[in-house]
Amino acid sequence: MSGRIPPVLRPEHPAARPLSGLVEEFGIEARGSLDGIEITGITLSTADLQPGDLYVGVRGEHRHGAEFAGDAAQKGAVAIMTDEAGAAIAGDAALPILVVDDPRAALGDVSAWVYRTMEEPPLLFGTTGTNGKTSTSHLLEGILRQVGLVTGLSSTTERHIGELSVVSRLTTPEASEMHALLARMREAGVRAVAVEVSAQALTRHRVDGIVFDVVGFTNLSHDHLDDYSDMEEYFQAKLPLFQPERGRRGVVSLDSPYGQRVVDSARIPVTTISARDDVDAEWRVQLTDETPLYTGFRLTGPGGQSLETRVPLIGWHMAANAGLAIVMMVEAGFELDAIAHALGETGIDAYLPGRIERVSGEEGPSVYVDFGHSPDAFENTLAAVRRFTTGRTIMVVGADGDRDATKRHEMGRVSAEGCDVLVITDHHPRFEDPASIRATLLEGAALATNRPEIHEVSPPEAAIRVAVNLAREGDSILWAGPGHQDYRDIRGVRTEYSARDEARAALREAGWSTR
Repeated sequence: MSGRIPPVLRPEHPAARPLSGLVEEFGIEARGSLDGIEITGITLSTADLQPGDLYVGVRGEHRHGAEFAGDAAQKGAVAIMTDEAGAAIAGDAALPILVVDDPRAALGDVSAWVYRTMEEPPLLFGTTGTNGKTSTSHLLEGILRQVGLVTGLSSTTERHIGELSVVSRLTTPEASEMHALLARMREAGVRAVAVEVSAQALTRHRVDGIVFDVVGFTNLSHDHLDDYSDMEEYFQAKLPLFQPERGRRGVVSLDSPYGQRVVDSARIPVTTISARDDVDAEWRVQLTDETPLYTGFRLTGPGGQSLETRVPLIGWHMAANAGLAIVMMVEAGFELDAIAHALGETGIDAYLPGRIERVSGEEGPSVYVDFGHSPDAFENTLAAVRRFTTGRTIMVVGADGDRDATKRHEMGRVSAEGCDVLVITDHHPRFEDPASIRATLLEGAALATNRPEIHEVSPPEAAIRVAVNLAREGDSILWAGPGHQDYRDIRGVRTEYSARDEARAALREAGWSTR
């Protein structure tokens, strides 16, 4: 699906529900006859609309979704839900109109009703935080599978339904897509689901209508200040996940200062975990073994219960993510001994696309591709790579256009602080001037006390080749930013592109092996 919008996963055998039942259930004002009308799905997008859908028209940044009511009717929509302004716009579509004050705020609960997702739901796990929520979700799903469950996943990288996997559109899908996904999972016999929950998902109602059995918090650091006015507003956006309307129990990492504030604000039972020696947490993660291929750790909890295993990734932060995932399972009712038995001697079996993913072979420089795009992520991942590098550490980095620009100086500074050679290039410029983005990263790099060799190279296809050609046996290259993504966004056009493939091609051209 490179360069194309991934599909919305819906139930293959949707059960029709009477539109009149929806109106009665939620006390919605209805205009037009509802007699005999049944709905089988719900969507915000006419591009994803299927016959039998309830089309939801919300006010966008530039246009109102109700303007597309006619198109929705032609494609088979049986009714429209919108606000008062949208109802005035959509009147010519000749469809029944349901009028609500805020259609986006109503979307989650209505979608849950349409798809019956909260009737005998699977075990639901939700993880939030700045960094680590994708890794925790994938590790959690892997462990759930190892204990014998059919699993589902919704993350930044992928959606999983058992063995089915598709690329994700958003970190957390829109509420209508989320409930359709859960309904499809129910058809497939999924018994446990790991969901990555972004701050935007909470403020934009994408997980409305869902109550998670266990929710987890990884950390909070500088990011997304294009969506939130400051760090405090960003932090407050995370807190609703730890209220009884969203979750039943919580597990909170105290590895960042915000963790204790989550505990203090939570209105659900929470337990705490930390990989830091200077923090008093109920569960503790301690590293036992570090190699270029995995990180071993011991998890110790209340009453002296413990588990020793390993995660197939490098870095203390990945062990911390794995520990969080295990404790979330314990809070859901799994026995720690049963989890330890399922993991066996080989440890956690999980693949994390584009998360410190090694693409190089046994000989030559080690090359890692990572999705990290915040200063904190850069710092942790660089430290993990440096730990197993006998030669020089080379970093290739770019920054997203039309996203939080306030973190770019710090991204450049942290990158320069932690490497011997820094190659600054492009990522998703979107509608920004890529040269200007690179210039800001270079300004940040100049603030570092360390003085690496610096190259500015555009486009990224050339940048990774410069890095590989500079590298020698024993060196490591960390390419941060693109990770698992299979496209670049240039002036609104998604161009097919894979950093992993480009890195492998650069290695082969230089005469090195790949994996």
